[in-house]
Amino acid sequence: MSQSRTKVLIADGDPTTARKLARWLKLAGFSVDCAANGLDARQAVRCECPEVVIAEWEMPGVDGMHLAEWIREQELPNYVFTILLSAQVRHEATIAGLEAGADDVLCKLVNKSELLARIQAGKRVLELERKLNRLARHDALTGLATQRTFYERAHQEWERATRHRIPLSCVMIDIDFFKRVNDTHGHSAGDEVIRQVADCLSRQTRPHDLVSRYGGEEFCVLLPETNEVDAAAWAERARREVSQLRIPVGKEELSVTVSCGVAQRLDDTPAPAELVNLADQALLVAKNAGRDRVVAYRAVEDMAQMESASEMGASRLFGQLAARDAMTSVAACLHEGDSLEAASKMFLRLRINSMPVVDADGRLVGLISEKDVMGVGLSPDWASRRVADVMKRNVVSYDVDTPVQQIHQLLCRISIRQVVIVADGRPVGMLGRGGLLRWFSNLLVCQRVDRSDKPDATSSVHDQLASTAGQLVQVATDLKQSVVDGRSGQIPRIVGGASRMQELINDLLACSRELDDAPSPNPAASPTVSKGLAALIADGGVGGNAAQLGKHE
Repeated sequence: MSQSRTKVLIADGDPTTARKLARWLKLAGFSVDCAANGLDARQAVRCECPEVVIAEWEMPGVDGMHLAEWIREQELPNYVFTILLSAQVRHEATIAGLEAGADDVLCKLVNKSELLARIQAGKRVLELERKLNRLARHDALTGLATQRTFYERAHQEWERATRHRIPLSCVMIDIDFFKRVNDTHGHSAGDEVIRQVADCLSRQTRPHDLVSRYGGEEFCVLLPETNEVDAAAWAERARREVSQLRIPVGKEELSVTVSCGVAQRLDDTPAPAELVNLADQALLVAKNAGRDRVVAYRAVEDMAQMESASEMGASRLFGQLAARDAMTSVAACLHEGDSLEAASKMFLRLRINSMPVVDADGRLVGLISEKDVMGVGLSPDWASRRVADVMKRNVVSYDVDTPVQQIHQLLCRISIRQVVIVADGRPVGMLGRGGLLRWFSNLLVCQRVDRSDKPDATSSVHDQLASTAGQLVQVATDLKQSVVDGRSGQIPRIVGGASRMQELINDLLACSRELDDAPSPNPAASPTVSKGLAALIADGGVGGNAAQLGKHE
């Protein structure tokens, strides 16, 4: 701490003594202010807190001892080293002054050298206190404010926002899949990721904003004079900047993403802790929606109100339907170490536009699409690059037992078109908007909603079953004939036929949910179809694949 930055306040009722002390200290390079009495000294400490106070013991109004007591009772931005000057320094007076809160007691007739030496000793105390205060108020790993410091500042800004009716927002930020970094590269790499993200967030803030490390891989940013819309825009900029980081770890470079939840203080928000809680709720939605995105609490609240209005209808529609009942089984998966050439050939052979990516243990680690491969197709080395280099790591996945209603709500709320269904972390199926729309339509037929006003509506279930079963027979017949004829390019036909059969079997299952409540079918129609399907399966036309499809679906 340089002397030019050390502020000293001299509180002395004797102008001659005050001028002499001020001259000594200014010549030594200190910044000096003077107060004529204890009351003026209090005001000076409140307005611009000094590091050192030199106070005369026998000042009028508030004497030096009571000034020292008052200083120790205040919540000040820094520690104040207090020296009392007494006309007669006795042991009893020295003890009383130290017990009152003074750091040193000197004779008023102190000489220049001793006074400067005492202040130098006080500066060492101040420097140590400053280091301890920084350790207590700032995170050791990142240098950011701690959670405690965040709330101290938040309460100050809260009062200012309330008094002047200005907006106040906060952003909760979480590093996506951080546990994978620690598990794969070690905790030292995890620490470096946290440091780099912290530095990146700090570079995006204004001088009066506050970035804190809230805990682990979570950060909380306080944005004074900022509404929720602008806070969300700031969070989106910060999210993009973090995604562009390339963090060196050994011989590799890591890239990470963050999820952000944003909330603004409203008139009915009771306290800073509740503001943080609202931002945390928005963060949870961002993580459940696939991570690497920004979600504002107001948007979540509006969506929740809309969903609550239709919750009963959705519950009646989907019932206890689970993801395993509606998903389309995964035709194939790519390994993260496969080349993009292999991936492109797989897309062409299977006639699908995306597929899950797994690690050596078969667990889901990403999703790759034709668009991802095309994005690097013009680079000279595209064919030899790995799937892991271009795949999307932030994959939205759900367990096979997840209620379909929950997935339906997610797909209605965000822009992704499909999710991966997993069992024990391994991809087993896909469920997207197309599949849900098919279920929606079929269940409406089962519940007689779409044609309930027609006289023959009660027969719609059997009509739909007969039509779907007939299509299934036709697809299976064509597939059998293709195999028997030995046509070239059979793999795409087999995969395409199997996929179509999966869709038709899903339709059969959907239409059969209320079959017991429907009237008897036309004996001239559906028995023939059912007999044809049974015969086809029995004589090996579809074979074990169709049986397995039915079992799995």
